[in-house]
Amino acid sequence: MISRQPTGGRLLLEELPDRWRGLREAGPVRHDEAQGVWQVLDHEHVAAVLADPATYSSDLSALSPTQADFETFTQGNFVGMDPPEHRKLRTLVSQAFTPRVVQGLEPRIEAVCARLLDEVADQDRFDLVDTLAYPLPIIVIAELLGIPAEEHRLFQEWASVLFGGDQLGEAPDMADLERALEAIAPTVREMNSYMLDYIRARRAAPGDDLTSRLIAAEVDGVRLRDQEMVGFVALLLVAGHITTTALLGNAVVTFDRYPETAAALRADPLRIPTAVEEVLRWLPPFPELGRRVTRPVVLGGHEIPADTLLMAHLGAANRDPARFDAPDVFDVTRSPNPHLTFGHGIHFCFGAPLARLEARIALNMLHERFRTLVIPSHEDITYQNPAVLIGVRQLPVEVGRA
Repeated sequence: MISRQPTGGRLLLEELPDRWRGLREAGPVRHDEAQGVWQVLDHEHVAAVLADPATYSSDLSALSPTQADFETFTQGNFVGMDPPEHRKLRTLVSQAFTPRVVQGLEPRIEAVCARLLDEVADQDRFDLVDTLAYPLPIIVIAELLGIPAEEHRLFQEWASVLFGGDQLGEAPDMADLERALEAIAPTVREMNSYMLDYIRARRAAPGDDLTSRLIAAEVDGVRLRDQEMVGFVALLLVAGHITTTALLGNAVVTFDRYPETAAALRADPLRIPTAVEEVLRWLPPFPELGRRVTRPVVLGGHEIPADTLLMAHLGAANRDPARFDAPDVFDVTRSPNPHLTFGHGIHFCFGAPLARLEARIALNMLHERFRTLVIPSHEDITYQNPAVLIGVRQLPVEVGRA
């Protein structure tokens, strides 16, 4: 069994699927009176919500507590924007962060992965997060942006503060969110200052990196302002790496729980891409996405008023029996696999190709390097707060050499 969360009172990770099922079986759309939000739980309605930004806005500022540092820092975070601002920023980013750029990273990802695993070549036990799942994506992204990768421990500290959820319970209310924003404000100020200094230096002396290409990109004669650049670069650096970190940790935990899966992947590494998709469906790193209802609407037979917070539940939608055969069976051959883990519509995760590539390379190399890879004691695993992020913080593993 998977162990308890590191802080008392949090959901057991293995309880999440049962909880998602219970919520979904109560109806595809339901009102959570305790939290004052609407929950959307089945695949059809979650996809419909994510595909309609005019009705279900990503801009939650009117419903969220305010914090000056956070508002400044998120000016370029187009994840929380609606058209036309979203289109402008996403188009600018797409000019620099192209599929060709991602494909060209494959040799470097392989080299970084090999070097990280070489560092534990004489060890039979190590922490997979510290050794590989965290440093691999942060080094790749930092190098892509032209940011010194040797400062990756600082970036890890930032991510831990922003996504650890230590200030929140499993059902946070507005007061919890206000306290959390105040708690992370010093970190946000530090990140903002660091990123702003870096971007101004790059503007003065461009290099051959993604940040310099973002500075040069333009749409209709308009370029990104420095503060907009801060929001996007920080989004890619911090949120971008934590998705891959969670994905790799979740994959190893799940493969350990289903050892026949690990054996099948060793026998046929070509299955790894579909296995990655199944891990994404099984344990989505970010289980919910918030939306603000912009006008009175009927959804799932319920009348929902304007300016209401609605949570699109990716975890529940990914286990919807109306969309997936045997949804509670972990099947690495599942294809097609229309999970919603990377979103849907205009806000589909632009970093998804990079996360998939990193996960495929890392899992393939783990299988090449190690004849066996097991978690000796699930009691030694520590987890993130699953209300915020489904992933591991520490993952001790034991390996047998190939």
